[in-house]
Amino acid sequence: MTDGSLLASLRSVLGYAALASAASVFLPGHAQVTAVLAILVIFMGWGTLRPIARVIGSLVLFVLILAWLFDAQVLISAFGGMSAITGLVLSVMFLSAVLGRSQDLEVISRSLFRGRSMGRYLGLSVGTSTLSVPLNFGSIGLVAPMIGTQIRDGGESVATRNAARAVIRGFGASPMGSPLSVAVVMTVTLLPGLESWSLLAWSVPFALAYLFAGACFRENEHTGHTGSFAPVNAPEDRAQVVGSWLRFLGLAVLISLSAFTLNARLGFRYSQAVTVSCLAVAVLILLKRRLGRAGTTLPSMANVSNELAIMGGASFLGGALAATAMNSLGSDFSLPGAAYPVIALCVPWLFYLGGTVGVNPIVSATVVGGILGPVWPPEAFVGLGLAMVTGWGITIAGTPYSANALLLERFTGYGARRAAYGWNLQYSMLFLGLSGCLCAALVYSAL
Repeated sequence: MTDGSLLASLRSVLGYAALASAASVFLPGHAQVTAVLAILVIFMGWGTLRPIARVIGSLVLFVLILAWLFDAQVLISAFGGMSAITGLVLSVMFLSAVLGRSQDLEVISRSLFRGRSMGRYLGLSVGTSTLSVPLNFGSIGLVAPMIGTQIRDGGESVATRNAARAVIRGFGASPMGSPLSVAVVMTVTLLPGLESWSLLAWSVPFALAYLFAGACFRENEHTGHTGSFAPVNAPEDRAQVVGSWLRFLGLAVLISLSAFTLNARLGFRYSQAVTVSCLAVAVLILLKRRLGRAGTTLPSMANVSNELAIMGGASFLGGALAATAMNSLGSDFSLPGAAYPVIALCVPWLFYLGGTVGVNPIVSATVVGGILGPVWPPEAFVGLGLAMVTGWGITIAGTPYSANALLLERFTGYGARRAAYGWNLQYSMLFLGLSGCLCAALVYSAL
């Protein structure tokens, strides 16, 4: 075994250890252990990190040293936030890797590219959003390569551009309406008086409006032009496609119901409930495959350093910033009543403006939730929570530094800036305005 493979194996072992620690919610100190293991995985994989991940990793080390020297209490908030995101990211990636070996996903992804222009756009948009429920950003890695294949084989066209629009917007809707998304999990965790079902009652309709309105913000595919994708393979039997979709949707519903039950009945924090649910389902699938045929192996966790640095590291920095800000403001800090609707109006725009300069929405959410959560009227939490998840979703679909924009660029060659600003700028402005006004109205009516 070479040094490189030995290091990769060790990173994988530590990744699984961090996942197990994050899921061990009843053990004292599990959050600190999880965060420390995640930091080890990040720095052991330094040579594999992208530039933005290295910047975040360096900032984590800098803040860690400063907090250790001057205010160790800041680390409690930073480690707590990082632990929650680490468990969520690792469990979703583990589940995604397990599901990625399923033939059902291949059938589903191929089925999304068939049909006429309008049906194909809506199918890709809604389908990507649905796939994102259990797969998270793995859905982009599943669907986008097929667009890239079409571009290589048939050339770039209106159809491929519309398909790319549909995929990136479909993933943008997922943080708003998926009960397993990082956005919903973090928002409910940061606003402990907010119930997930009350947030989703508002965010799911908004996400659906966001998805279907996208059909009006695409290019016309004229007759005689490349109007549809060439078949990737021979068409599957309709019953096979329906069966694959039903099995996949049933799995997503099972995970969601399990998370809701653990949260409502057993007192798990929502982030912990989602982590445990995803992990349990992935383990059950692996056991079933193991009983069915020999040779089933665990997927490697060696390549999670980038995701942990970007998402876990951003959560660490956000937690440290929020704790520092609250220490400066004091525990008796409050806002005048008229300020709350105005702030709710501005929160989605703050997420978007942060995204345009490379600030990860996790940092924005942690700072906004960490600072505003303790001083926000509990009866108006839905308005703030909706502002956070809708701002998050619009940001990742409409700014060029999000993971899905970079993945789309890698697989299709469409530049992240072109996708964010060339295709989505007016679309983003429209829904930022709608989100801000709706959230301000909800807060105003609750006070």
